[in-house]
Amino acid sequence: MIRSELVARIAEQNPHLTAQEREAVVRTILGVITKALVQGDRVELRDFGTFSVRDHDARAARNPRTGEHVAVPARAHVHFRPGKGVQVQLNSRVLKSRF
Repeated sequence: MIRSELVARIAEQNPHLTAQEREAVVRTILGVITKALVQGDRVELRDFGTFSVRDHDARAARNPRTGEHVAVPARAHVHFRPGKGVQVQLNSRVLKSRF
């Protein structure tokens, strides 16, 4: 799902909102989550999941094509751990498709 599809689904469930209001809702939610992660906070959405930041140290790596050693700088990654509600729905979908 892309951002415009999310806005469209919000429109289906909330026809009383204008297009600008729907876009503002999505922009605000994503902005608040992003700001919290940048500040190093953890974002927990009950029954959906948890977003957190994981730091990776700088390291030496090797270019597999040339064999040359390269330095990979330290960086941060967003980690998502699905909540129990999402996990149950995902697993039930997988089980249904196997049988």
